[in-house]
Amino acid sequence: MDLATFAGSLGLDAITPALAGSDNVNSSELLGGNEVKRTPTEANGNSSGPRIGVFICHCGSNIAGTVDTSKVREAAEKLPGVVAAKENKYTCSDLGQDEIIAAIKENKVERVVVAACSPRMHEPTFRSCIQEAGLNPYLLQMVNLREQCSWVHSREKDKATEKAIDLVRMGVAKAAKLVPLEAREVPVEQSSLVIGGGVAGIQAALDLAQMGFKVYLVESEPSIGGRMAQLDKTFPTGDCAICILAPKMVELARHPNITLLSYSEVEEVTGFIGSYEVKVRRKARYVVEKKCVGCGVCADSCPVKVDNEFDMGFGKRKAIYVPFPQAVPLKYTIDKDNCIHFKTGKCKACVKACANEAIDHEMEDEIVELKVGTIICATGFDTYVPMKRGVYKYWEYQNVITGLELERLLNASGPTGGHLIRPSDEKTPKRVAFIQCVGSRNKKIGVNYCSRVCCMYSMKNAQIIKEHEPDTEIAVYYNDIRAFGKGFEELYHRVREEYGIEFIRGRPAKLSEDPETNSITIRAEETLLNKITERQFDLIVLATGLQPSEGGKRIGKILSLSLSPDGFFMEAHPKLRPVDTAIDGIYLAGCAQGPKDIPDSVAQAKAAAASAASIMAGKNVKIEPLTALIDESLCVGCGLCEEMCPYGAPEVFESDKGTKAKIVEALCHGCGTCAAACPQKAITANQFTDEQIASEIVSALGGIGVTAEKAKKAAKKAEEA
Repeated sequence: MDLATFAGSLGLDAITPALAGSDNVNSSELLGGNEVKRTPTEANGNSSGPRIGVFICHCGSNIAGTVDTSKVREAAEKLPGVVAAKENKYTCSDLGQDEIIAAIKENKVERVVVAACSPRMHEPTFRSCIQEAGLNPYLLQMVNLREQCSWVHSREKDKATEKAIDLVRMGVAKAAKLVPLEAREVPVEQSSLVIGGGVAGIQAALDLAQMGFKVYLVESEPSIGGRMAQLDKTFPTGDCAICILAPKMVELARHPNITLLSYSEVEEVTGFIGSYEVKVRRKARYVVEKKCVGCGVCADSCPVKVDNEFDMGFGKRKAIYVPFPQAVPLKYTIDKDNCIHFKTGKCKACVKACANEAIDHEMEDEIVELKVGTIICATGFDTYVPMKRGVYKYWEYQNVITGLELERLLNASGPTGGHLIRPSDEKTPKRVAFIQCVGSRNKKIGVNYCSRVCCMYSMKNAQIIKEHEPDTEIAVYYNDIRAFGKGFEELYHRVREEYGIEFIRGRPAKLSEDPETNSITIRAEETLLNKITERQFDLIVLATGLQPSEGGKRIGKILSLSLSPDGFFMEAHPKLRPVDTAIDGIYLAGCAQGPKDIPDSVAQAKAAAASAASIMAGKNVKIEPLTALIDESLCVGCGLCEEMCPYGAPEVFESDKGTKAKIVEALCHGCGTCAAACPQKAITANQFTDEQIASEIVSALGGIGVTAEKAKKAAKKAEEA
């Protein structure tokens, strides 16, 4: 319903034409160019309503550079109920807050309006401030003059000032209708769930366990370690990846406060912050973990060989296997899809070979139920898989490989023992090319972001190749080199100057293969030379980017986590709450939140652990009272609220009065989706009641002789019509 219709429903026929003709009419226009006339009682703030204080922030020049804050203050002083109106350069500063406290006490203020920046940033600050002055913290109304006024109208200062006056007037109108609320506390389980056993998940679990909390780590693969376990060395220092990761893996497995649930998947999560109930499916290994000692005799006897996923298909493994020698736990797992016994029921070579009788082909999946207070999501990433029939011929030419495949070929524990070979003929390549930004920064495939690690891992691998085979000619085709981290720029200069790596600025346009030699010619425009060149190489390495993991997407649906436009999990605030999510008690770590290198993943994991610990350390957590309320007398139990809520707060249940819905307050975020959707108008959102919203609308229309009650009735009548 537009303003014109709403105004007409209020009986304001005189202003309806003005509203119909313009989408941006201020209060003076609604009144024929005249200001709202107030009685002397209204003007000095001695109305029968609550006593209101208005505090207008300059925010340096962010607001005051566009909005005439003096005019806004003068207008606020004339509003009904306002007993104090003040300006401050930085209202969020100690000086600004002290001024608010002093004004509240001096003028006996009962409601507070702060006209400043977004409530997302400083609403908790001002709530604490007015609580210190003796007011209920929820008797605060914030008016956003920065993001919603000055920043978007920086070239229209007069109109921005008029809009600011309108916004403050609406805020004062709503403030008069605010009611005190009280937060309640719920107990917190002293345990945490970490989903994902990569370096981020391992670090988060260890940090929490060392603080004394019980931790359950769930990993979908047979071993923890994640992608880092597949790497040869780390950049820019050249440390052996598994050498620095394996001690943490072992420490985690042996820590008394950590229960490791490998080869398991989270199936269901219910509850709320402090009391999450989790169902985990422990997939059948067909090997009894307590009996298996990891000797490998069973694998030696197994007649089946299949491609090893850990080695990116270059190596082979048996149907009963451990992913890699340093696996934790070092317990064998039977690949049911490739095991002859599960296909034909005949082969039991592993059973005969195992002296500990650890093989159990009758084993079934097990459901484990956990109760935790917090959850850390560290589901990692997948690497981009080049398109079939794409420019880079990944699926057509054997000698085109990805960066992760190169990692396994260079790894001493990899399928070739660390010797680089061409897949086509297993010969050592003499000319190697790296192609950057494959699956990153490409609008054609809908991936606009930089994966952050590709430039550096290509340089690292180029250096390793040179160290193994100094005569190898290496070229890197790039768009831009992004060496932003500590020691990254130094590595860039080192590989160019000391190792002779050639960097060619330009994106390859075409790859063609010589059918006799299997060498590949790259045709590209070299932008620094301003010419098109063709160069021949023995091996092409695609620097593939990072993508949200498929397992992470499934977990995101279970946890109801929001996604950023890039498909990774969205944090609550990119600057102020980078590890929090919109769901209280659930935190992000590592590449689940976005592409990052190992140090950043570890740092974020430690931050997530600290955030989770801060909740559990208090043993109780406060629940925000800005929640929805259901009037059972109006509720018919249709379940629409339950279906619409993104947080799972409404629950339909059977009562003596029939099917009804209730709100789980600890899950409710007060977004109002259920209230807007309810066909019976049985749901009300605290501090966003019809009366409160109607008071703002009336104030936006000029406030002339229209009561909030009349506005509420008119709105209902118009909606029914």
